[in-house]
Amino acid sequence: MDPQKPALDDLRIKRSDKLESNLRIRPVAIGLFVLVLAAGVIWWLTRPKAIEVHTTVAREIGGAGGDHTVLNASGYVTARRAATVSSKVTGKVVEVLIEEGMKVKEGQVLARLDDTNIKAALNVTQAQLESARAALDETRAQLKQANQEFQRITELAKQHIASQSDLDLAESNAKSLQAHLAQQEVDVTVAERQVAMWQQQMDDMVIRAPFAGIVTTKDAQPGEMISPVSAGGGFTRTGIGTVVDMDSLEIEIDVNESYINRVQPGQPVVATLDAYPDWKIPCKVIAIIPTADRQKSTVKVRVGFDQLDPRILPEMAVKVAFHETGGGPATANRTVLIPKSAVQSRDGRDVVFVVQHGRAERRAATVIDTQGDDSVLSAGVSTGESVVVDPPAVLTDGMAVRARKL
Repeated sequence: MDPQKPALDDLRIKRSDKLESNLRIRPVAIGLFVLVLAAGVIWWLTRPKAIEVHTTVAREIGGAGGDHTVLNASGYVTARRAATVSSKVTGKVVEVLIEEGMKVKEGQVLARLDDTNIKAALNVTQAQLESARAALDETRAQLKQANQEFQRITELAKQHIASQSDLDLAESNAKSLQAHLAQQEVDVTVAERQVAMWQQQMDDMVIRAPFAGIVTTKDAQPGEMISPVSAGGGFTRTGIGTVVDMDSLEIEIDVNESYINRVQPGQPVVATLDAYPDWKIPCKVIAIIPTADRQKSTVKVRVGFDQLDPRILPEMAVKVAFHETGGGPATANRTVLIPKSAVQSRDGRDVVFVVQHGRAERRAATVIDTQGDDSVLSAGVSTGESVVVDPPAVLTDGMAVRARKL
């Protein structure tokens, strides 16, 4: 038989299934690439442009020689020893011997009260004392005579000259006078103590300085009533005046409890009185009161002056800077100085914008003081960082910026 002739189907080229699948996917991939490329072009053309901002460098507040200010606060000068001098009893003022600004010594007479009634009572008790002493002397004389009579009767009774009844009577008289003498001795003691009591009340009519100091207020005048407690409405004074021990002056500060960890006993402090802004006063922390005020969220700190000065007066306003020498915390924890215009209030909080790698970074800031046109920050910005001055309203966190230093 002749071999079978090749059919027309044998000459057709057969394509694999895989090749046909690739041919179908290729147009889809090309379309997606075109879409991504178009989106990239559109984003590039419509991307937000970097805005130009003015920046300045945050400066650290610190003294020379390695001293750094770790906290700024404000307070008042107070006296550790101050007293409103009053009387122990209610009485009428007859003499006032003080004036404001007067220096007084401990025990010095400041005022006198009306002692007329007390003096009369003292005179009566003194007369009663004299009478009791006279009666005591009389009883002693009678007792001496009674003892001698008892001894004589005793001798006569031994000789059977005096009767037993005479002896008993003499003995009874002697013992009776002895008991009467003991009672009168007690009466004399009572009279002496009554005299001492009225003399003490006389002394209470004289008001004296409890310690050496300076009179800061004069609160009473002759003719007014004075009382150790409030009595008689508004017409009764509760003190003659106020005496302050100027050697006990110190500074009292309420430190926010969030920053109390920056304060240590013995820590150096520089104080500046509002009355003398150019005068830097060296001080140190005396003590941190170990309790907090829950309403104000503060802790009281006592700061003492290294050396007192007559210009320092009680109740003066003062600003203090707590310093730390060497080995202090990281620079970010120290106070820094930036322009006031760099601080903005957004969402009820103080914020600043810091430029980092060409973008604006929004940070919450803690402003603790102002110095002229600058603000003192204790948190939010580190020394040497670039902060945006007068940030525009459109500036947001993460926005690209072109920084230009002032």
